Amino acid sequence: MEILLSWIVYALAILVAAYILPGVHVDSFWVALVTALVLGILNALLKPILIILTLPINILTLGLFTLVINALLILLASHIVNGFRVDGFWWALLFSIILSIISSFFSNAARTT
Repeated sequence: MEILLSWIVYALAILVAAYILPGVHVDSFWVALVTALVLGILNALLKPILIILTLPINILTLGLFTLVINALLILLASHIVNGFRVDGFWWALLFSIILSIISSFFSNAARTT
């Protein structure tokens, strides 16, 4: 049940972030659910591999290169999911930052309820 709730919360965070940013487009709530699922799979499978491969530059930038990895994963998700579009790298980077802020806010609100 907790996984389902966090999936819906992440989909809502995607919708809110897409509403805030003009360079990110989500067609419907169902597309946001699929996007949340795809981003979850990409974060679980590809992100650890990419972090290990880019460990030297990640250490050199004190972890800020992880933001670039997040943006690239969001761009990959926009190519996979129909109805989810990101206009460019900088929009993906800003989307990843806002998405993490909104999802942490929603997660904290869901835990206190």
